[in-house]
Amino acid sequence: MHFTSEQRLDDGVIEREFILGEIPGTLWTPGSASASAPVPLILMAHNNGLPKAQPRLVARARLSAASGYAVASIDAAGCGDRPRSAADEQARADLRRAMQTGEQVDEIFESFVGPLVEKAVPDWRTTLDALLELPGIGGPVGYSGWTALGIRLAVVEPRIAAAGFFAGGYVPHAQREEARQVTVPLLLLLQWDDEGNPRQRALDLFDAFGSKEKTLHANLGGHLGTPWFEREDGDRFFGRHLK
Repeated sequence: MHFTSEQRLDDGVIEREFILGEIPGTLWTPGSASASAPVPLILMAHNNGLPKAQPRLVARARLSAASGYAVASIDAAGCGDRPRSAADEQARADLRRAMQTGEQVDEIFESFVGPLVEKAVPDWRTTLDALLELPGIGGPVGYSGWTALGIRLAVVEPRIAAAGFFAGGYVPHAQREEARQVTVPLLLLLQWDDEGNPRQRALDLFDAFGSKEKTLHANLGGHLGTPWFEREDGDRFFGRHLK
C-alpha cells in the first residue's frame, strides 16, 4: 500500500489517498489513532460502482472518522475511475434507460450488478488485508453501504463483525439467496418512497437475513432523502459492536 497524499482536515480527521496494486483508495482516520491506541475499521462502499469520491460517501466517512473510526473506501474493479469493458458500459446505460422509462429492469440489473459484485469482492478483501497491517488500525471491522456487495462480504469475510446496508430493493439473485447466511448484527436503512428500490423487495430481504440482531430504519422520502441523523445512528450502531 502506497500513500500518495495526506492532509489534516478541519475536523481533525487525517485523509490519505493510497494505491494498492491497481486499487485506488482513500483512508480517513481520527488524529488520535496510533499504534498504542488503534481504532476499529469501517469499510465504506457506494452503490453500484459509483466512485469513492462521491460527496455523500465522503461526508459519511468523515463523520465516522471524527467519531473514532478508521474508514476506508476504494474504487474496486469496474467502479469509479477504474477501467470498464464495453459490455459493462452498455449494461450500465441499459439499466439507466430502463429505470428512467419504467421498463422491467431485473434481467438488465442481474447482468450488470452481479458481475460487478463478483469483481469487487476480491479487491475489498485485498484492501482489508493491507489496512489491518497499518499502525493505528485494529479490529473489529464493520461494513457500511452498498447492500449487494455487503452481503457477499459478510458471508465470505469472517473479520466483518457488523454491517449497515442501504436500500436493498434491487439485489442480484445470488445475494438474495446468500442473505440467509448473513449472521452478523445488521442495520438496514430503507427510504420508503425510493423510486429505484422497490419497498417490498427490501422488506423481504430484511426478513431473509439470518442475523439474530437486525434492525430496520425506514424513513419517508426518495433515494437521496436519507435523514442526516441516520448517519449518527449508524455510528451508534457500530459503537455497540466495534468498540
